[in-house]
Amino acid sequence: MHRHGRVEAIGVESIGSFGATLTRALTEAGERVIEVNRPNRMARRMDGKSDRLDAEQIARAVLGQTSTATPKAKSGVVEVVRMLRVTRAGAVKARTQAFNTLWGVMIGAPSPLRDELVALSKRTLVNRCLQLRPETDDFLALRGEAGRLLMAGVKTSLRELAHRWKMLDEEIKGLNEKIDALVRATAPDLVALHGVGIEIAGQFLVTAGDNADRIRNEAAFAKLCGVAPQPASSGRTTGRHRLSRSGDRAANSSLYIITIVRMRRHQPTRDYVDRRTAETLSKREIIRCLKRYIAREIYANLPRSATVVPEPALPNPA
Repeated sequence: MHRHGRVEAIGVESIGSFGATLTRALTEAGERVIEVNRPNRMARRMDGKSDRLDAEQIARAVLGQTSTATPKAKSGVVEVVRMLRVTRAGAVKARTQAFNTLWGVMIGAPSPLRDELVALSKRTLVNRCLQLRPETDDFLALRGEAGRLLMAGVKTSLRELAHRWKMLDEEIKGLNEKIDALVRATAPDLVALHGVGIEIAGQFLVTAGDNADRIRNEAAFAKLCGVAPQPASSGRTTGRHRLSRSGDRAANSSLYIITIVRMRRHQPTRDYVDRRTAETLSKREIIRCLKRYIAREIYANLPRSATVVPEPALPNPA
């Protein structure tokens, strides 16, 4: 590229997946990389799709400054946290599926076994199924005895499903310990905030990335989390805004959880809710305001390099 002229910036698409390795290589080489979203649908529909056309659309987005975002570094502790969280999410989903299958097999089991197991709690049920011992694992030897064959098959299925659930449960516990240690070491100030636990702090770290200083200010972070109100007025109407539906919806959900926790157990937030309620604001509008304030607080406590000075946070709403 340098043989063809001076390189101002390089636009890369799909930085979170196929473009991640390329982005790291370009960044390590000292190039300025710009994250570009997928090409405009209208342009793709009118001009078609090919590697050349996609590259041209990406270059136009960078030159026209319609894409200006600095990509996540994806080369530090936060990237490790993200990968561990993704792995844990898959394990949790598989564990739930394993128990649902175990429950379905148990419900259809012969009455003597079903009546013994159906009243047990989840973990007790799994531990009991681990202890099941069929008379034999040679099902061909029981072909002529339908009752014994069915019971042996059910016990074998329940035992194997319980082993699967137990294995996944141990995997999830191990991942939780690793995530807990990394998040506490990386963002102690974030974890110390009221209503922010390890899971929520990990989500905000993943949203911001290893290079949180790429986010210009707290307003940009609020927009990234989908809590920045968007203007929706034209003509003679003025002052109307609508709720943003863009941004990281997982971060938006985390802000909502913090808001609900603080509305119940944080006295300054409870006082703020009472004051705004007296001003005739609805509960939904109050929650929107609180999410915006909390996003400002989260941004101020994100881990940054020593050379980066965050913008001062606005006063607490309470």
